[in-house]
Amino acid sequence: MAESTIQQQPLAGWDKPELDLSRAEWQSSSRGLGDVQIAFVEGFIAMRNSGRPESPSLIFTPAEWGAFVCGAREGEFDLT
Repeated sequence: MAESTIQQQPLAGWDKPELDLSRAEWQSSSRGLGDVQIAFVEGFIAMRNSGRPESPSLIFTPAEWGAFVCGAREGEFDLT
């Protein structure tokens, strides 16, 4: 597969650092059933698609991650 020549630019207002994820310790759910993995890096939480680990990762602050987890627990993202 050819390498992409598209450079990704940070979004306007992006206040998160460029994290080196090359040595991140990626974790899947305890059951290993999910398609996402997370890693805790330099005080931030990175999330990626485990099926395409080379694709960009989402980066969350601890407050953003906490809001996401609370929303998930309360069913905010349920599709049914």
